[in-house]
Amino acid sequence: MKPMQTRSRSSILSTCFYGCWFLLTAVLADRVIVAGEPSRPNVLLILADDFGYGDAGFNGCVDIPTPHMDSIAAEGVRFTNGYSSHPFCSPMRAGLMTCRYQHRFGYVTNIAFDPHNHRMGLPTSQRTIAARLKQVGYRTGIVGKWHLGAASEFHPLNRGFDFFYGFLGGGHDYFTVDTTARLHENYKAALDDNGSPAGLDGYLTERLTDRAIDFIQQSEEQPYFLFVSYNAPHTPMQAPESKIAQFSLIADKKRRTYAAMVSSMDDQVGRLLSEVERRGERESTIIFFLSDNGGPESANASDNGPLRGQKGDLYEGGIRVPFAIRYCGQVPAGQTIDHPVISLDVSRTALAVAGASDDSVLDGVNLLPWMKGTVDTPPHEALYWKKAPGAEYAVRRGDWKRIVTAEGPQTFNLSTNISETASDALDSGNETEFETSYLQWDEDNLPSFFPSFRDYHRELEAYHREVELKAQQR
Repeated sequence: MKPMQTRSRSSILSTCFYGCWFLLTAVLADRVIVAGEPSRPNVLLILADDFGYGDAGFNGCVDIPTPHMDSIAAEGVRFTNGYSSHPFCSPMRAGLMTCRYQHRFGYVTNIAFDPHNHRMGLPTSQRTIAARLKQVGYRTGIVGKWHLGAASEFHPLNRGFDFFYGFLGGGHDYFTVDTTARLHENYKAALDDNGSPAGLDGYLTERLTDRAIDFIQQSEEQPYFLFVSYNAPHTPMQAPESKIAQFSLIADKKRRTYAAMVSSMDDQVGRLLSEVERRGERESTIIFFLSDNGGPESANASDNGPLRGQKGDLYEGGIRVPFAIRYCGQVPAGQTIDHPVISLDVSRTALAVAGASDDSVLDGVNLLPWMKGTVDTPPHEALYWKKAPGAEYAVRRGDWKRIVTAEGPQTFNLSTNISETASDALDSGNETEFETSYLQWDEDNLPSFFPSFRDYHRELEAYHREVELKAQQR
């Protein structure tokens, strides 16, 4: 009997060994571990708001020092032709959060702040990158601006995020909370601290960073995805007086305040980078930095450099943005890539490094092969933009861009005409290629499913006037 018992124990041990081995193999496969790369890098996505292309030091700015933003480019890759997927706030964020052209699901206008509106928000049918990263073991957080719906079903905590501190609307006062403000004056609404209302003590850009660092420090047991969504330097034009005083040599008052807001944001980017260093996670954290759209020069005194147009335009000033990625130890430092890339590529790259789900509905490209120098052909055959309502659109193919507005079609060779001055001649065959390419891309896009921000507020104002008139008549 004893020999049989010995063989039985041996068989059991063997089964346990191989069972554990297969389980470990399955876990490693699920985490998509690649030799020489961190298996689960942290993902830190920093988004500025209404930040001009020419206002980053790494793009040539001289009157506003941005050493910390510049360090991301210097220690990683600067993309000279980096684009937003939309020329203004909310639609761009819808694309960024879903890794899809937002036109695919009809999200093409800015959204109004209304906690009672269950239509205006990022459709719950669209899966966010936070939800995808959470599924593969990431702790997910966002601080700052959401602007993707204020009703409960659109709340970040219901869209794949474990942590949220910030505000649900399109902007906020930098010093004040006033809960007595009317609905559409949400710039002074209470801040949202994980679903609970909160006040504001100090300067908002700094407080957002405080909570971002709290989130990082609480992420000890698992890798994190942190979306730091600053509202700087979006209006209102506000900054600490001590910071404004540092830019006394700038004569224009609005530009002086803008400079202080940008410099304050850069200081906070520095704090985030320092926290990554302190934790010894320099080589296990990929960092993205970009703006949501071009600078609205007339509104906040931003500067889009040599680019024509501003926020809201399909000219370069509305869609080309400061764009840099750092992945120390994995990507050579100090690179410049001139191929056109788009904000959707940020989402796709983040998903790729994390080994998260990647399916055919996603847009964008994983940029790592280009950053590592293993691929040199352009990441995109073409990039597309479309505004609604109306028929304004733009297509970029190689150095050439075709833009169609109410004034008619124009074409520009951006390699020689970055300022999009006089339209460059394009032969009829190439014009047809542009139009065909756009029509194919637009084929499956959906029309807007909610009214524009301005239309909504006109309706809201009319409603309030009617309520007030009826009250007076009583």
